[in-house]
Amino acid sequence: MTGNGFAQHRAALREGRYLRVVNYHNTPESMADALRRELAGYAASFDCVTLEHLDAFYATGRWPLERPGFIPVFYEGYLNNATVAAPICDELGLVAWFPIITRFLDCPVPEQRAFAEAHDITLVEEELSHDRLAMTWDDVAEIGQRHVVVPHTGSHEEIGRVRTAEDVEREIVRPRRDVERATGREAPAFVWLRGTEFGTSPVQDGWVRDAGYRYQISNTMIQRIA
Repeated sequence: MTGNGFAQHRAALREGRYLRVVNYHNTPESMADALRRELAGYAASFDCVTLEHLDAFYATGRWPLERPGFIPVFYEGYLNNATVAAPICDELGLVAWFPIITRFLDCPVPEQRAFAEAHDITLVEEELSHDRLAMTWDDVAEIGQRHVVVPHTGSHEEIGRVRTAEDVEREIVRPRRDVERATGREAPAFVWLRGTEFGTSPVQDGWVRDAGYRYQISNTMIQRIA
């Protein structure tokens, strides 16, 4: 980055002109009130950023909102994301993003705990007595009418472990197809386990691009895929 570019970025940060992505994972019923208060606090100070806002920004180069933007993001595809987080966002008029692990949803209910433990999906104690841990595809269809649902790989996989054509189909291609089938809408973004950014590996980058994704969400940014 040039000195001038760095100065522009510093000025933008001072003025609040950057996007806050607020990440959540499990949202059990016990945290519903705290989650509602926290999201209401964000909504009081920031404008919620939708997919249309992002598309408009990349198309025109102009930020379309008056206030700094934020996006609430709920990871993994937990059932409580559908039963607790999504209704709170609806109540507050917020558009949230839900990166889901598609094979977690596909997993038979009696096997979901074992799948979670084997794939780095953290569970909370109060949920373990429930039969189902992951949301259903009907849940995805429901929340996808008001929110943005995107794949978080098929199996919660790291970028370096996706190497073969079979891996690509399972972790990148089929998840997009499954989300779009459930929601009837585009799945515009992709998320790797551990939030790996686009530009890390030309090979995997090409697979993500070829699958039709337009954005990649990482730990520090939302990137438009050229």
